Order: sequence, then structure tokens, then C-alpha cells
Amino acid sequence: MTVITSIADLRDLARKRIPRAIFDYADRGSYDEVTLRRNRADLEAIALRQRVAIDVSAQSLATTLAGQAATMPLGIAPTGLTGLFYRNGEIVGARAAEAFGIPFCLSTLSICSIEDVRAAVTRPFWFQVYLMRDREFNKALLARARAADCPAIVLTLDLQVQGVRRNDLKNGLAVPPHLTLRNAFEIAMRPAWALGVLFGKRRTFGNLEGRLEGARGLATLSQWIATQFDPTVNWKHVEWVRNQWPGKLILKGILDAEDARQACATGADAIVVSNHGGRQLDGAPSTIAALPQVVDAVDGRCEVLLDGGVQCGQDVLRALALGARGCLIGKSFLYGLAAMGGEGVTMALDLIRKELSVSLALTGCNDVRTVDRRILFRAA
Repeated sequence: MTVITSIADLRDLARKRIPRAIFDYADRGSYDEVTLRRNRADLEAIALRQRVAIDVSAQSLATTLAGQAATMPLGIAPTGLTGLFYRNGEIVGARAAEAFGIPFCLSTLSICSIEDVRAAVTRPFWFQVYLMRDREFNKALLARARAADCPAIVLTLDLQVQGVRRNDLKNGLAVPPHLTLRNAFEIAMRPAWALGVLFGKRRTFGNLEGRLEGARGLATLSQWIATQFDPTVNWKHVEWVRNQWPGKLILKGILDAEDARQACATGADAIVVSNHGGRQLDGAPSTIAALPQVVDAVDGRCEVLLDGGVQCGQDVLRALALGARGCLIGKSFLYGLAAMGGEGVTMALDLIRKELSVSLALTGCNDVRTVDRRILFRAA
């Protein structure tokens, strides 16, 4: 029996339990994966300041994220195709997050629809949207999010054109997965996964059903996405979303100080410092490297969250020290989901929670809301 002690252990188990094409979709990045590697390397390079002889018996990890109470400064990021990692994966993930007391964000490119997930939970979740060419469809998505009582919309801004994800092209990733000679063996060797997905609620994009005209002639997911997203998107369009949406607005994909100031000017409630998990602009800085200048540019006008490479409680603590309100996890969530379903998601969250609690104490702190740069080690 495998003993799970880290997100890396869940990743190893996930790789064995799902087809390569699905695993690579979560695990790999764009082009040469320079930014993907930076996300981890730059987090690991930040040293924490160990403190001793301080009373750390009154630990508190509780906070708020975009106005929502959270048991720790962590949420589950929007991830496409989640229902292909595990049967009804979006529902499984939303339930695990609800039980844990943290936000869950559903992707527009989910397998289960927004209505499917809302019917399965008692606590409303965040919903992620893109600005697509069809603005009427955007209006319809926002209306569905309001009907589902979503307290926040996460507007993803860094996918107006798609970076080339070479492994997706090589693997022929498509939705629903096509049975070909290339992937037949992968699927045959994973009957539990195949049967689960086969008998799930849906096997294609639940939120986009009826909107996939012309998609049948496209060989891969990447090709389909390239036909949908709008390269003309600008800040006026973001303001249009702000005017359409009465709840919290979170803008995801901010890496630059100037963009952070523009985001605040649109009336955003929060921004997510994100490079799309190293899956868009290869050669961009890591999110943790970009975080300080974004925090300075925002200057308290809205909350700052971070995603990209977060795999342990120490990573969350580093982000808090540099000014983030909290973090979102995508890959780490999907590893847990693919490895063990809802139990794996809960295990991933619990691993990060325990690591955060221990690390908080060993830096001499009791409350995540008071963490700042003083916990970082500065060499003489």
C-alpha cells in the first residue's frame, strides 16, 4: 500500500491511474516549459526564517478570500476537463472543498455543467469565465452563474490566444477522448478510469453543449479552443463584464504591475497573479517572482491571490509573506482527484493545511493574517 506524504506522492499515483493524454494536460506546460519550471524553482528558493522560544500554541489558519470565509488561505482553481480526471470530477472537487471550508471555482471548460455542480452542493461556488467571441453566450453564462448563486466570477485574461502545449498536440487530446491505436492501450490498461468516465454525468463540455458548431472536424482540444477565444479583448471588455456582474469580480492572469493598476481601475475585487500554470507565455516570470511588484501596484485597493506551482504549505506561507491574501491550486488538486477521487482531494488539502500550520509555528507566528516579510530569511 502506497503511503501518501506529499503532493508528489499523489502525482505519482495519478500518473498510474489515468491515461497519459489526460495526465499531461494537467502536468505539462507550453513550449519548452521554462515558466513551468520557474514556478517551482523560485518558490523553493525562498528561505523561511526559523524562530524559537515563541509561544505558538494559539494557531489560526482562518481567513477570508474575496469576502468568503475560508478555513485556510487556499482555494481550488478553475481547471478544465476536471470530469475526465475522475468520474464527475467537478462535483467531487466541489464537495471536498465545501467539506473543507474553502472556495471552489468551476471552469467554463468543465465536464459537469454549472447546474450539475450546484445541485450537488449546499455552498455556492465561484465560476470562471472567458471573454469569447460570442458576447451573448458570455451573457448567458453570467446569467447561469447568478441563477446558481455564485458569489464570485473569475475572469481569465491570459488566454485570448493559446500558447502551444506540445504534449497535448502529440497526445491528440480531444473531448470526449477518441479511441485510437495511439491511446487504446493507455485506456485498456485503466479500466476503472474508463468505466468511471463512461458512466459519469457527461463526457463533453457541460457548459458548452449546443455551442460546439463545427467542432467535430477539429482533431484536438487545442484546435477547438483556438476558434473560440477573442484576441480583440481589452480593458473596455473587462469593464463590460464588471457592469454585467453584480457580485465579486476576480481577474486572473495578472503578472505585470501596469496590468494590476488597470485591473484595479475596472473595479475588480481581487486579482490572481497567474501565468496559467506555465501553460501560456513560456519565458514569463514565475508567479512568486511577479507577486511583490503586483502587490505594490495594487496598494491595498483589491485582494491579491496567487497560483502557479503551489504544492505545499510552505509555498502558501511564502506567498502570504510577499503580500498575497491566499493561493489557488490547480495541478495539486487534479493530482489528488485523479489518484483517489474525493479522498485524494481531501488528502491534498489536508497535507497543505498541516504543512502550513507547522511552518507557521516554526517561523514564530500564530495567525496567517499577520504573516509578512519578517518571516523570510535574509542572508547577512
